[in-house]
Amino acid sequence: MEKIALNSGDCSVNVIHSEEKKGLLVSNGNGHSSANGAVVGGGATGGGCAPAAPPPVRASYPERETWTRQMDFIMSCVGFAVGLGNVWRFPYLCYKNGGGVFLIPYIIIGLLGGIPIFFLEIALGQFMKAGGINVWNIAPLFKGLGYSSMVIVFFCNTYYIMVLAWGFYYFIKSFSATLPWATCKNPWNSVDCIEFFRHDECHNGTIGNATFGNMTCEELANGRSPIIEFWENKVLNISEGLEYPGVMNWEVTLCLLATWVIVYFCVWKGVKSTGKIVYFTATFPYVVLIILLIRGVTLPGAYEGILYYLRPDWSKLTSAQVWIDAGTQIFFSYAIGLGALTALGSYNRFNNDCYKDALLLALINSGTSFFAGFVVFSILGFMAAEQGVHISQVAESGPGLAFIAYPKAVTLMPVSPLWAALFFFMLLLLGLDSQFVGVEGFITGILDLYPGKYYQRYRREIAVAVCCTLCFIIDLSMVTQGGMYVFQLFDYYSASGMTLLWQAFWECVVVAWVYGADRFMDDIARMIGYQPFPWIKWCWSVITPLVCMGIFFFHLVNYKPLTYNNTYVYPWWGEAVGWVLALSSMLCIPTTVVYKLFRAKGTFRERWDHLTKPVWGGHHLEYMSEDTDIKSLASLTPNLEDNKVILFESVM
Repeated sequence: MEKIALNSGDCSVNVIHSEEKKGLLVSNGNGHSSANGAVVGGGATGGGCAPAAPPPVRASYPERETWTRQMDFIMSCVGFAVGLGNVWRFPYLCYKNGGGVFLIPYIIIGLLGGIPIFFLEIALGQFMKAGGINVWNIAPLFKGLGYSSMVIVFFCNTYYIMVLAWGFYYFIKSFSATLPWATCKNPWNSVDCIEFFRHDECHNGTIGNATFGNMTCEELANGRSPIIEFWENKVLNISEGLEYPGVMNWEVTLCLLATWVIVYFCVWKGVKSTGKIVYFTATFPYVVLIILLIRGVTLPGAYEGILYYLRPDWSKLTSAQVWIDAGTQIFFSYAIGLGALTALGSYNRFNNDCYKDALLLALINSGTSFFAGFVVFSILGFMAAEQGVHISQVAESGPGLAFIAYPKAVTLMPVSPLWAALFFFMLLLLGLDSQFVGVEGFITGILDLYPGKYYQRYRREIAVAVCCTLCFIIDLSMVTQGGMYVFQLFDYYSASGMTLLWQAFWECVVVAWVYGADRFMDDIARMIGYQPFPWIKWCWSVITPLVCMGIFFFHLVNYKPLTYNNTYVYPWWGEAVGWVLALSSMLCIPTTVVYKLFRAKGTFRERWDHLTKPVWGGHHLEYMSEDTDIKSLASLTPNLEDNKVILFESVM
């Protein structure tokens, strides 16, 4: 395959082999007519050849990094998107919402909402070669989308790491002959601590005073588990409320500091190092999950637990809450709206087949969630059988599964320290790669704001250090006695379903209706060599925005004030802080639009046309041309030698 290009200096015809162009990336300092390496509006003008220009002066800053191999990108996306929610949230939602029936709304909303936006963010990053902020140079008026995603991912990076710190703490405590949460003989235990519960026998009247000393069934019902006391009295040392911050837990603080140090050294050198680390952090949790599944299915009661996980309840399909839970889980687990997927995609080769990558990653993500359910419910079934209670009484979601239900289960197993250490090591790795890829996405977005002329040595290392330090300082409020209340504020408001749905809605609207869905589909065809299936375009244009807004308004109408353990109600000022966290990202979008329109000159139409005109980078001039016939690509299929696309260089 050959393609013909005109030499800009002498108008001679050059033959360029398409194989030679494949994978070539051009830095922003390539001599094209631009400002800071970008070209406003697109193609060349004029009909004749311009006089030979002097050789361009190349900037001293390096080109944008790319992944050493494409598998680095795949593993990074797996590590980021497959996280704690796949293990501790999806299985709980599945059993709560009709077992196997829940897969129907989950798959439907995944196809109509999750996968289209997942693909959109990766493709947008790859096409624009920019992080979460500059990627919206595709429609500069809506650059507030980038600022919004940076605010969300910053908040998420700040509070998410607390789960890792707690998991690290449990992991360290697992290396003891007797697990510290297994007995009531510790300084943090209260007089109400009871190691064994047999409420079913108590209800049947089969427990006498001889079994539990002088304790009656009523006193047994008021007893507290050593697992809960370890979590609340030792790890959290929780106070009476948000208004009582108390003192810091120095052991957890050291675990938090160690976790941030690990994250820093995973991110500080960029994708060249991150792409290698995720091979371990993204794959080893699967090894642990398989080991835990093998152990789980050999335990008594495991079969009943798995049946309870999958048993279909067809009546649930008529419940709106089931569909809302499916949509919320899709948006959470696919890590949409954080800007990190865009940053990861920006390090791809320009002609990487991101369409197939997105479909593969979505399949891995959802498949992991489904597989984790077998692991979780085999162990919960065993736990219910051992305690003589129904499985619904031991099923937990979120931190309750990680730090209460599972620690309780391992105390009932032989060689319990081994299984505890394995589980918390898996928990640590599952969250760690999500954490440092989230930090990578934030750093990429911030550094892309600065033009190359301000490049200085070690700026990435310094930026990562500043980010980690700032987040660590904020995290100190979460290792106090009132820290759990602060953590819940961040979790409930800053990166909640409403903020992510708001972000996803505007992403679809801007790409599909401002830039143009057909236009972006053509751009994708330029990159990957064929047109994606048309349902992607229909989803971007109509279906996905409607799904996002439907779930958004459902959350808004059914909003309930935040509580802790359904007992403590947050004060009004605590709830106000939560809404400030939520609105700090959501208002970035309309505020930026109004500000840019107000500052521009001319009529409204002139301002709109000017502010929605894309700002192209140097790599677009290398790969794009206004006269390329993209419509003819609709019938092409990937991986066929005869279907290679010939792109003509612009004449500058």
